[in-house]
Amino acid sequence: MYINRDIERVLLDAAESFQVITIYGSRQVGKSTTVNRLFGDAFETVTLDDAEELDLALSNPRAFFESHPWPLIIDEVQKAIGLLSEIKIIVDEQRLAWMKNNEPRRLMFVLTGSNQFELQEGISESLAGRTAVVNMSGLTQVEKRGISGSLFDVDLSELLKKQRDYKNFYRTGQAVFHDIFQGGMPDVCTGESKREIYYKAYIDTYIEKDVRKLINASGEMQFRRFISLLALRTAQEVVYSDIANSVGINVETCKRWMSILQTSGIIYLLEPYMANASKRIIKAPKLYFMDTGLCAYLCKWPDARMLMDCAMSGAFFETYVVSEIIKSFYNHGVAPNQYIYYYRDIDKKEVDILLVKDGALYPIEIKKGIAPSKPTKNFNVLEKYNMPIRQGMVIDNAEKIRVLNDKAFVFPVSLLGY
Repeated sequence: MYINRDIERVLLDAAESFQVITIYGSRQVGKSTTVNRLFGDAFETVTLDDAEELDLALSNPRAFFESHPWPLIIDEVQKAIGLLSEIKIIVDEQRLAWMKNNEPRRLMFVLTGSNQFELQEGISESLAGRTAVVNMSGLTQVEKRGISGSLFDVDLSELLKKQRDYKNFYRTGQAVFHDIFQGGMPDVCTGESKREIYYKAYIDTYIEKDVRKLINASGEMQFRRFISLLALRTAQEVVYSDIANSVGINVETCKRWMSILQTSGIIYLLEPYMANASKRIIKAPKLYFMDTGLCAYLCKWPDARMLMDCAMSGAFFETYVVSEIIKSFYNHGVAPNQYIYYYRDIDKKEVDILLVKDGALYPIEIKKGIAPSKPTKNFNVLEKYNMPIRQGMVIDNAEKIRVLNDKAFVFPVSLLGY
């Protein structure tokens, strides 16, 4: 069963302007399925999971492309970074031929990779200006329901219109936590795979194929403890020394392992907003898992009901909201780290999310319950930035949008992404 993806529009637009598209994303979020859906009829597909194809790609990139001329889809391209230099030569030669013949340029290659850590340097050296780079994540809550999503925004009039258009959007807290527990992996959401078996195999495959060659072999068990410990700290500030001490590694190793998880799309590090910052602002990023189902599995929560009632339920609700917002940016080809931040100072005054847009700040609070007490109490601390502070929002499990005060309106989590 294929689920239509919001990112399809970004990929089709990129195909009109670039000769190469490179798609990053963690394993099994649907990269290959989506690419083949869009381009598979006109493009040959080669996966470097095939040992023979990988051997040829590593030993003789030119012979590889003689065997597989463009238009071509290459899956798991990070396994043979040397192909990128050959792609550059092929693209540049073809561009000259098109120019001489006064022909329009066309899309030639689509590359997918599950580890941005390995691909970044090769792309910057060989394919700068030749490839569109697209980040892809798991399913959003609206994609699961077959609805075309929109880029996250805080425009009250537009959001009220969406509320009128989608009258049946509301879901109970229990239904929301079922979504949180399930996560956004397509095989789990479509019922193709049983959740527990899937996530166990996912972690094993991720460590075997993406991580083992980047860490010492003796550190594999420590890495498993590391990722499980991070799951328990989702929606918290990153204190590298505390994490390192808990796992039994040094701080430099902790930072390197965190970078591996970040560049492979497992986690997202939300940075504090530092413009005109004072020394009183906390400078550490906050950690969020991009798939709440994987996070819940690593924390060993047995079902959605227990997750909803546990001490970590607020952290999971916040992780869910932040990951949905980040996914909406990726799905529209926008870099979230240019717009989404958080605020916390040494007095422990915090604003969960700051949307920085058009020279103004839009504060956003995330609350698991309904009608939380004084949710906008910390919004005034943002005055230190000397920027306009616009009406923000409080995202909770309300049934409908309602204006709270001149600082914010309440926004139902169930409407997020519509």
